[in-house]
Amino acid sequence: MKQIKVKGKHFILSLVCLVLGFMLAFSYHLTQKENQTENREISGKQYEKTLALRNQLIAQEETNRKLQKELNQKQDKVLKNEKDLAKEAQVFLNIAEDTEKYRMFLGKVKVKGKGVKITLSDGAYDPKEDNVNNYLVHEHHVFKVVNELYISGAAAVAINGQRLTSHSYIICNGPVITVDGVPHPAPFIITAIGEPDVLSSALNLSGGVKDQLVNDNLVFTLEKVNEIVLDPILGS
Repeated sequence: MKQIKVKGKHFILSLVCLVLGFMLAFSYHLTQKENQTENREISGKQYEKTLALRNQLIAQEETNRKLQKELNQKQDKVLKNEKDLAKEAQVFLNIAEDTEKYRMFLGKVKVKGKGVKITLSDGAYDPKEDNVNNYLVHEHHVFKVVNELYISGAAAVAINGQRLTSHSYIICNGPVITVDGVPHPAPFIITAIGEPDVLSSALNLSGGVKDQLVNDNLVFTLEKVNEIVLDPILGS
C-alpha cells in the first residue's frame, strides 16, 4: 500500500475550505435569525396598525350612531313643526273663511249664488172692505218672510235689491215701507241666497208664512232662482 503524502499546499487549501464553510454556515444562521427578528417586528407593527384601525372603526361607528340618533330627533322635530304649521294654516284658513262669511252677513262684499225670490203684492181691492189696510202689505208681513229665510239658512237677503244686515230696520209708512231709511213701494221683491229647496219648503209649510200672508188677503209668489247677485251695501 502506498502512503499518501500530504503536501503543504493541500493543507492550506483544506484549511481555507474549512474556514469558508464555517463562514457560510455562520452567515446563513445569522441571516435566518435576523429574518425571524424582522418578521417578529413586522408582525408586531402590523398588529398595532390593525388594532389602531379597528379602534378607529369602532369610534366611527359610535359617532355614526350618535349622528343617526340626532338625525332621527331632528326629523321628529321637523315633522312636529310641519304638523303644527299645518294646524296653524288650517286655523288661519278657518279664520279667513269666517271673516269672509261675516263680511257677507254684514253686506260688505258682493255675493252670488242660487236661492229664491218671493214677491209680496197688495191684495185686490174689495169695495166691501171698509179698511184699505186689510189688503196692503205691511212691515210685519215682510218681517215674517225675512225671519223665516234667515232661520232656514239664507246667507244673504235683500228687499227690492237692497241688502239687509243685522242692524237693518223696516218701517211701514202708508203704501210704502222704509228699509234703513230708503222707501220702497209695493210689490216687494225679497231675494235670498241659500239652498232653494230648503228655503221654499220652509215658506210653504202648512200653516206657515205663506198661508198666513194669503189669509191676510196678500198675493204671495215664490220661485227658485239658479243665480242671484247681491251688491254690497254702499258705504259699508
